[in-house]
Amino acid sequence: MKIAVIGTGYVGLVTGTCLAETGNTVICVDIDAAKVKKMQDGQVPIYEPGLDVLFHRNIAQGRLTFTTDLAHGIQDAQIIFMALPTPPGGDGAADLSYILGAAKDISKLVTEYKVIVNKSTVPVGTADKVRAVFEANTNIEIDVVSNPEFLREGVAVEDFMKPDRVVIGTKSEKAQKLMAELYGPYVRQGNPILFMDERSSELTKYAANSFLATKITFMNEVANLCEIVGADVDAVRKGIGSDARIGKRFLFPGIGYGGSCFPKDVQALAKSADEHQYDFQILKAVMDVNEKQKTVLVDKLLKYYKGDLKGKHFALWGLAFKPETDDIREAPALYIIDELLKHGATVAAFDPEGMDNVKRLLGDKISFVTNQYEALHDADALLIATEWSVFRNPDFERMEENLGNKVIFDGRNLYDLEKMIELGYYYNSIGRKLIG
Repeated sequence: MKIAVIGTGYVGLVTGTCLAETGNTVICVDIDAAKVKKMQDGQVPIYEPGLDVLFHRNIAQGRLTFTTDLAHGIQDAQIIFMALPTPPGGDGAADLSYILGAAKDISKLVTEYKVIVNKSTVPVGTADKVRAVFEANTNIEIDVVSNPEFLREGVAVEDFMKPDRVVIGTKSEKAQKLMAELYGPYVRQGNPILFMDERSSELTKYAANSFLATKITFMNEVANLCEIVGADVDAVRKGIGSDARIGKRFLFPGIGYGGSCFPKDVQALAKSADEHQYDFQILKAVMDVNEKQKTVLVDKLLKYYKGDLKGKHFALWGLAFKPETDDIREAPALYIIDELLKHGATVAAFDPEGMDNVKRLLGDKISFVTNQYEALHDADALLIATEWSVFRNPDFERMEENLGNKVIFDGRNLYDLEKMIELGYYYNSIGRKLIG
């Protein structure tokens, strides 16, 4: 098939590249000329494991191209994916201006039947709004489809190529046939393509992310209670995770969720409920708890240092909101840094992939180092904010040589408690016994 993808952000680029990988001819369209030029020159603009291999292979074989020319991009496309940002507005509602603006531009260019696919995460009713834009600007027959993405950063290529399920919202038999043909190669192992109406499809994405965010937040609350009552959250996690009704995933406590999806999707669903006069109380509690959890390490530091962090110097391992990505959007590390600076502390940070993005955001407000051990030099304590694999089994002798004090505040519970006792560290983690 011939496909156009409008927008080359995280979702758009992964979608376009993976669609090309199964033999489709894909043109990705973006208004950022500098970014398009880099991609035309073979530069992948984001860090996502495995994406570069598919990216370069499909460019080399002529199946994946990039342009700033919308008319050229959609001219021969049977299916047009809109993968555009829907950032939260000041009131928390998803901003649809990019989606509706692109729909208006496309509507003035179409000359034959197209399937217009909302790939972005959008509120219930967006497909109707996009359809109305086309009806106002053209008499050409089109179908508007909702096809939410369920990509996890760090394993997005695998998620796209072997999805648990594909959700497609459309009442059109013609569009359903085309979408089933497009996604057929990705579900050969038997995972379902779920067809439903557009509004149910739109809500499915928000409900999925909000449920996962709720699960994470519940476990963080359990962890906080564990510290108070003297229980071990790791034992509790295993105890409840063995129940098939609950499952083992998304039960690891930490310092809150971040990234491009969970924060804005929970917020948007709660706002959408408000707009329909429904008080979605669980989601409001989730947002409140998560906001507090992002700085729980700072609370622990203040208690340890008796409320005075001025002049203290801290090493920070991890800046990205999760491992295997350079995405720092809503990353807990940023909230930690902000609080430390407010209290007069200094920070030396290391992250395998996220440092350039944080440098652009913070400039010289903190120090950036070339490896995790360099960050420890003369630090009063080490803070761990992201569970990168490289942090899981460090050289503790080398750590001791560099770290000013054997003090660790671990927001991701990376280390065994008995090991920390043996090594003589003060070790403060989430929902577990305090060592030292």
